[in-house]
Amino acid sequence: MRGEDERTGSLFSYVDLEARVPAGHPLRAMRGLVNASLAALDGSFDGLYAKTGRPSIAPERLLRAVLLQMLYSIRSERQLMERLEFDLLFRWFVGHA
Repeated sequence: MRGEDERTGSLFSYVDLEARVPAGHPLRAMRGLVNASLAALDGSFDGLYAKTGRPSIAPERLLRAVLLQMLYSIRSERQLMERLEFDLLFRWFVGHA
């Protein structure tokens, strides 16, 4: 079952991640392009997942994370997960609050 690509908001933070990322940061423009491209693939993603079972991680989040891995030359998935755990910019881009 395909997981949802929804933002959970600022559950453990007093300041929203959206407010922490500078307005002129290059990833802001890129994020808009990426989100538009992934929205166009929404129907294709739906066809790849079963309708029953446990929800997965949303494929949109996985693809955004892999894009960051390539852009920032992160050598492994383990290092990527460490960056996602601690780097608010990465969390904002992927959509994981």
